Amino acid sequence: MSQNEGKRLSGEKAAEYVTDGSIVGVGTGSTVAFFIQALGRMKHRIEGAVSSSEQSTRLLTELGIPVLDLNASGPLALYVDGADECDPQGRLIKGGGAALTREKIIAEASKQFVCIIDASKQVKLLGKFPVPVEVIPMARSLVARELLKLGGQPIWREGVVTDNGNWILDVHNWQLTDPVAMERDVNQIPGVVCVGLFARRGADVVVVDGVLRA
Repeated sequence: MSQNEGKRLSGEKAAEYVTDGSIVGVGTGSTVAFFIQALGRMKHRIEGAVSSSEQSTRLLTELGIPVLDLNASGPLALYVDGADECDPQGRLIKGGGAALTREKIIAEASKQFVCIIDASKQVKLLGKFPVPVEVIPMARSLVARELLKLGGQPIWREGVVTDNGNWILDVHNWQLTDPVAMERDVNQIPGVVCVGLFARRGADVVVVDGVLRA
């Protein structure tokens, strides 16, 4: 099975979790794009979507799906998103597309988080994929020094500005044996907006190549 086919199958499987009359939290990325296409075919059944990025907002709008504000929608029943890495406990690295902060907010606001991936994203230990950290621009160097103290090798993703107007540091060479603790420690660094470790609130359901992972 090709990677693209795995993404398509996972995106379509996630549509089975959508309930009638609901507002759906929608993530970002190539796998989620397939979910958005599936959502477009059932748009008459839902009230709308809360989007995690300008990219997803454009896709949703093109399909005629109302995009709603999270402050107005309140708690969500479902959030569907992909991941750059997923461990056996459903803990994730996200943010390769620089939308990690809004993604984490919507995940926190949702009762159920369905993560859709292809098989290549499964790992036993998080950390081979660099961990994105969104930072306030003036704090880039300060945060980088603190990340070095935590054992990582931060590299500024030059030329990238998040939808929130911030910058991204990609942290290489972390062996994340305790991703929950690392998520907490990074969040405590002044200037950090969000870290792309989704460990404290990971995925409730993981779909791999269209198949529900046990």
